[in-house]
Amino acid sequence: MTHQRPAASGAAPRLLSGGDYRDPVNPHIRPIALAVLWRDDTILVFEGRDESKQETFYRPLGGGIEFGEPAEEAVRRELREELGAELTDIVLLGVLENIFTAYGRPGHEIVFVYGAELADPAAHPADLVGRVLDEGSPVMWQPLSRFAAGEAILYPDGLLDLLTSRTATSRSS
Repeated sequence: MTHQRPAASGAAPRLLSGGDYRDPVNPHIRPIALAVLWRDDTILVFEGRDESKQETFYRPLGGGIEFGEPAEEAVRRELREELGAELTDIVLLGVLENIFTAYGRPGHEIVFVYGAELADPAAHPADLVGRVLDEGSPVMWQPLSRFAAGEAILYPDGLLDLLTSRTATSRSS
């Protein structure tokens, strides 16, 4: 996830905290790619805080797709930047459209959700509580059941349904 401060007056708008694009004058749809990494019944997420909503939330790692960059390459790059990790077995799980308000501003994303494996799982043990390398958000493994029970918030909207339907399908096969 890219984390930059607002641009100086007259400069091009930039990415802000949380990785969503905010240009109130010229809003647009932002394509992003996220990696869902599983360990048993847990997924790897970062923890965010939206003070405008007084809300703590979780989201898989990933971020913006650069112009001319395929979504799968973006998710590889983002995990290198955020965790220093390489991915294997990358599979597109689905695409979500996310229209939301975060940090007091509207956002609109097209989210490519990938399932993947860490190339070196030992580098990120199941009890991992680390930080996103490029901006410092806490990273941890969280049980999907916490989100399903409403004990914690998982973004983007629709991700929990996508993951629980895929999990139910794979377990019944």
